[in-house]
Amino acid sequence: MLERRVEAVEAALDEALRSLPPPAHRLSPEDPLVPGSGLTAGRAVELFEDQVRSRVLDVVARELKQQNLGYYTISSAGHEQNAVVGALLRPNDPCFLHYRSGGLMMARARQHPGCDPIMDTLLSLVASADDPIAQGRHKVWGNRALWVPPQTSTIASHVPKATGTAFAHARARRLGLPTPLPDDAIVCCSFGDASVNHASALAGINAARYSHRRGSPVPILFLCEDNGLGISVDTPRGWIRCMFGDLPHLRYIEADGEIDQIWDAVAGAVRVCRETRTPVFVRLPTVRLWGHAGSDVESGYRTLEQIRSDEQRDPLVRNARRLVTTGAGAPEDLLALVEGTRSRVRETAKEAASRPKLVTRADVMAPLAPCDEASARAEASGAPAAEARTALFGEDIPERVTTPARRTLAAHINAALRDELLRRPEMLVFGEDVGRKGGVYHVTAGLQQAFGSGRVFDTLLDETTILGVAQGAGLLGMLPVPEIQYLAYVHNALDQLRGEAASLSFFSSGQFTNPMVVRVAGLAYQKGFGGHFHNDNSVGALRDIPGLLLAAPSRGDDAARLLRGLLGVAKANGRVGCFLEPIALYHEKDLYEPGDGGWLFDYPPPGAALLPGEVRIYGQGDADLVIVSYANGLRLSLRAARRLEADHGVRARVLDLRWLSPLPFEAVRFYAEACGRVLIADECRATGGGIAEALLSDLIEHGYGGPAASVRAADSYVPLGPAAATVLLSEDDIVRGALDLAGGQPASPA
Repeated sequence: MLERRVEAVEAALDEALRSLPPPAHRLSPEDPLVPGSGLTAGRAVELFEDQVRSRVLDVVARELKQQNLGYYTISSAGHEQNAVVGALLRPNDPCFLHYRSGGLMMARARQHPGCDPIMDTLLSLVASADDPIAQGRHKVWGNRALWVPPQTSTIASHVPKATGTAFAHARARRLGLPTPLPDDAIVCCSFGDASVNHASALAGINAARYSHRRGSPVPILFLCEDNGLGISVDTPRGWIRCMFGDLPHLRYIEADGEIDQIWDAVAGAVRVCRETRTPVFVRLPTVRLWGHAGSDVESGYRTLEQIRSDEQRDPLVRNARRLVTTGAGAPEDLLALVEGTRSRVRETAKEAASRPKLVTRADVMAPLAPCDEASARAEASGAPAAEARTALFGEDIPERVTTPARRTLAAHINAALRDELLRRPEMLVFGEDVGRKGGVYHVTAGLQQAFGSGRVFDTLLDETTILGVAQGAGLLGMLPVPEIQYLAYVHNALDQLRGEAASLSFFSSGQFTNPMVVRVAGLAYQKGFGGHFHNDNSVGALRDIPGLLLAAPSRGDDAARLLRGLLGVAKANGRVGCFLEPIALYHEKDLYEPGDGGWLFDYPPPGAALLPGEVRIYGQGDADLVIVSYANGLRLSLRAARRLEADHGVRARVLDLRWLSPLPFEAVRFYAEACGRVLIADECRATGGGIAEALLSDLIEHGYGGPAASVRAADSYVPLGPAAATVLLSEDDIVRGALDLAGGQPASPA
């Protein structure tokens, strides 16, 4: 069925070109296609050629699949009028593209003589390592020279970061920061009519309108390629206009009709967006030919009459007629163009199919999590000028302050943020309540007053948008530090980290990166206050993200060092990091007894930083076991270790992991062998993605033969009030686990 429909559409185009009468007169390339239009005859023919290239690539993609040489068949057939957008935008207007934007890419590549969009697309289709953007890791529209960061599935998940890029570009101009774009650049984001219903699309469009309403420039062109279908589900007629046609703070434009009418409508939209720096929404009516993808049996949910009706609206046939009737081209010339393109694409496909593939795990993963330790160390160890620090802190230089209240974990993070903002003009801190309020827990108190609302600012209440802004800012060379108010809230927007931010380097072979450090207040032990949403101990979703760095401090001085390390790796290596801040320890002062001040620490001077893999060990000399933990669990473990020795004569060393992804496996192995027994004290869920399973598996797989065990929190949401203690890891659990492991007796002479 599918092959016959492809052949039918191809034959209809050929028949239309053969049957068209010659034009009554011919236009010169500089003449307008029709009087009053901005589209010239020459450019109209170029557009037709770009559209034909896109169409033939779609046909050959299916042929390659049938030959077991190609791996992707979602096509742009029927959407080729988007080539107009590619021709009217500049190559330095960033584009975040829908997977049906083939015509747009062909026209955009025409503006860069060094690009060969036919070969590039074919290399991507056959998953060749020579593909210049993804190197065989995925079929994507992407090109570094054309400022097209690659997207993968793009079911609207790219819309927030496209909005974030437009917002960040305007913010950089306000701050006088350099970006790789000209001042009047705009951002384009294309998507389908079904995708526009996705929460991510609505979040991105809403954020653009919200920012414009608040006076921030957001020069973004939303391009809705409306074919009326979401795979098998119809989009109600007029739905896009109904949804977006009359929204305040969003200019809505329909680009319909003949190719010259579409050109003029899009040209007007681009002009409005570029000149007014405001969001513009363009609806481009399209038609979907040949189903959703090559594997989609369209006849299973649509009648043959419906399919043929769409085929009769083929934009290539319509454009060919327009070119001939206006005198821009002769039928025989256009037919020769089509046949020549088919020949060229098929010959190029043979060459592309012979190109090498990725064959090793190392090759595949090379751009996933780059870490040049030397450059990261150098970046993390920098310090602001002494004079600037004096001007910022006055007499309260953090490492010289003796007032204990200034040395809690929250105070250390605040001071570290101040130092980093001082030495990094490109660094931004933002999120809900971080500005005037200074954060829900006052961790960002005073930062906006010190560095201004351009660099420390409040956002709307939407985690998807917060992370979208972070991606856009990182993409343009800034160093964003977004805050997600609670760990439970990051799950609202997890795909922005997993599917978008952390994947960008992987799918662009490191040519695009969006470095950032996401601050997340989380974990439990707040004495039952707030229930689950303020006591979330589910880190599995974060640890599941390939390439994501995840650090969890337990004490203030380490928090400052870890934050510097994350920022250094992000800046030097383009990495995405998450800084998981234990809420219950923000303002904790004591360790063993009320008033002992045992959890207050001196501020480490700028330059002291911790990189992935660097742990802390408590206790010296011989020990009966090592207790491995982190964050709140570290403090519980230290208290348990004191009880073990005092009450049972069992000596324990305590290892603070600091890093939850990647886990410091080598350090754990070393101390497990050195102590002979190892207990993992995991404050997060037992089988919900905590760290105990991974550490124990690694020990076994690397030949550790000593006793090993774990104590963990329950697989439960955290309830409200005192009942929280029933599901969380406790000090008593650690003591019992250690005694069970040691057989109730010390393993070495006391």
